[in-house]
Amino acid sequence: DVLGSRGLGDVYKRQIQYQTQANKAYYERINILMVTIQWFPGHMSKARRQVQENIKHVDFVTILVDARLPLSSQNPMLTKIVGDKPKLMILNKADLADSNRTKEWRRYFESQGIKTLAVNSKEQATVKLVTEAAKSLMADKLTKLRERGIQKETLRTMIIGIPNAGKSTLMNRLAGKKIAVVGNKPGVTKGQQWLKSNKDLEILDTPGILWPKFEDEVVGLKLALTGAIKDQLLPMDEVTIFGLNFFKEHYPERLIERYKGIDLEEEAPEIIIAMTQKLGFRDDYDRFYALFVKDVREGKLGRYTLDIVEEVENGDC
Repeated sequence: DVLGSRGLGDVYKRQIQYQTQANKAYYERINILMVTIQWFPGHMSKARRQVQENIKHVDFVTILVDARLPLSSQNPMLTKIVGDKPKLMILNKADLADSNRTKEWRRYFESQGIKTLAVNSKEQATVKLVTEAAKSLMADKLTKLRERGIQKETLRTMIIGIPNAGKSTLMNRLAGKKIAVVGNKPGVTKGQQWLKSNKDLEILDTPGILWPKFEDEVVGLKLALTGAIKDQLLPMDEVTIFGLNFFKEHYPERLIERYKGIDLEEEAPEIIIAMTQKLGFRDDYDRFYALFVKDVREGKLGRYTLDIVEEVENGDC
């Protein structure tokens, strides 16, 4: 059910006022969608069980998040699942995120005692950065072990993250093109293996895929806009309206630069109508949704971060 198939009249009738959150019907509709998309609870409990079973075999847990969604791309039960294990949070895809916002998020997480690292896992330098961060995180423990005469050369971790946060790319980068299998170790779930990154780091090859919890409808829209969930799961008109309103508020100059003649004084539905016609798409609004979402995902609107620290600190998020 998208704007293109509903027709223009419905958009005007609904008069979506996202920024003021005044349109109750809009949010009710999104809430219904969130209820219908339960994000595979069976898979979720399986992944959670695997993490809990294997956590005793690692020295620290690597939490992988999308730097554009440092909070929304996390599982809220993560702290409970991970417990007191040392944590290294990697903000991946940092090359796509707003660098100022990334600094703010790193400060925020570090203030909570979570060591952070911002990387683009496609870059070779990632291996050195992750290894050094791991050594720094575990420095006190390693010192205590040395004092007891125990020389621990290799640190072990498991990587937890939602799909599309770049887990496979990160693991391939850390393990090299030819994944070096260390072999099964006692107590580790059968079929799971240790991947050797270098002499200092081994990674437990476990699914570790934990979805966020979608109690907040905006989280779903953020994930949809970045492509973390399949396009079929949320109506693209809602995703486009959310994206337009977000960029209007936080990066208006990007919209002006990318879409010539855009009138930011208008509400999002009116912008969609005007830009669809300006771009020669006639009344094919689906084409504008596809273009806008593609532009956002491919960085045509520049680097951006959808989660904002101030909103969390003010209790708005």
